[in-house]
Amino acid sequence: MKKFLKYELQSVAGMVGISVYILADTFFISVYAGADGLAMLNLVLPVYGVIYAIGSMIGIGSATRYGINRAKGEDTGDYFLQSFFFSILFSIPFMLTGFLAPQKFLGLLGADAKLAALGKSYLRIILTASPLFMANYTFTAFARNDQATSVAMTASIAGSLFNIVFDYILMFPCGLGLAGAALATAVCPAVTMSICGVHYLGRKNTVGFHWKRPCFSHLISCCKLGISAFVGEISSAVITIVFNMLILGIAGNTGVAAYGVIANMSAVAMSIFNGLAQGVQPLISENYGKNHFDRAKKLLKMGLCASLVMELAIVSGVWAKTDALIAVFNSEHNAALLRYAHVGLRLYFLGFLFAGINIMLVAYFSAVDNAKTAIAGSVSRGAVAIVVCAVLFAKLFGLNGVWISFLGSEMITCLLICGLARTGIAGKC
Repeated sequence: MKKFLKYELQSVAGMVGISVYILADTFFISVYAGADGLAMLNLVLPVYGVIYAIGSMIGIGSATRYGINRAKGEDTGDYFLQSFFFSILFSIPFMLTGFLAPQKFLGLLGADAKLAALGKSYLRIILTASPLFMANYTFTAFARNDQATSVAMTASIAGSLFNIVFDYILMFPCGLGLAGAALATAVCPAVTMSICGVHYLGRKNTVGFHWKRPCFSHLISCCKLGISAFVGEISSAVITIVFNMLILGIAGNTGVAAYGVIANMSAVAMSIFNGLAQGVQPLISENYGKNHFDRAKKLLKMGLCASLVMELAIVSGVWAKTDALIAVFNSEHNAALLRYAHVGLRLYFLGFLFAGINIMLVAYFSAVDNAKTAIAGSVSRGAVAIVVCAVLFAKLFGLNGVWISFLGSEMITCLLICGLARTGIAGKC
């Protein structure tokens, strides 16, 4: 129980630390550029989502496979460097886009000429730094699976604190504006990886650094267990893109700015549940690898209970302090933004009554090498159900339908996963 609580608390703190630097960007950009800045940032959020999704699939999937195979006594000495190599390889297209066509890419995301010009330098820097964002998952996930959760937590928090401080310094005293915000965010994962490196160079490290020729069959084997992490991250990108397009047609740039506030708060809530899932994953994988299936199931139950408590706390807090939370990002005191965000924040966050449970179940199936169930649940909540619900509900109920679609998709996914869980848990685990 003590080990469970330690892993959960440290993982949640680390994941919240990662999400905080996006919140810092949101706050400072809202002060610097108002509603237009918020709208631009919300159009860029899907880019973060895709980068994080690929990085988490490779890094967390490799670390999960490492944890299972190490518990079985297999050779895992090359897993870290394979994960690092493929993270860098898959970041190259993002880097090229950042160098060659950031403004055109913003246009594809829905930005008009004004927003595209505003966000050009910001997006160029973020895309150029994609290797750091992707490799960051390898460094933190392997540290957690090497029983160094406190190091991963400290590293993530330190990176976020760096970002918050230098967001302000680079944007305002240095006069770099949005480019300064992007630079602070880009350096943040480098700080995190540097601190994780202290563990990898220390005596307690058991992660091997043996180089082998990169093997795509190995990558696929690892990525199967990282699909849940991938969809958990990519879902934010998918949801944001679909919502942006729908909201632009209903409420224009101000509506998108209001959704920007909601999306950033949602990212923090999502990071808490991802942290709970990632915190218990190394323990479940270790027990599964040692054939301690009853212990793995007990850890699942404990994780579900923790998720339920957190769900109730988050939804209650948002409903109690709705306007105060919005005011933090509404520096212009825009009445229309407040009106849209007030209703939207409350309706959207009802979805978290189910989201935490879904994330925990999907992570569990990944941790016990049941990739098919994990993928089915992940694809449902991250792509299929949310897109169908958003488009359908928007036609039926307008803007309120967009907000409530997150709840609808999570309810559908919960029913699907529970149905699959009967056959998934009826086996070994």
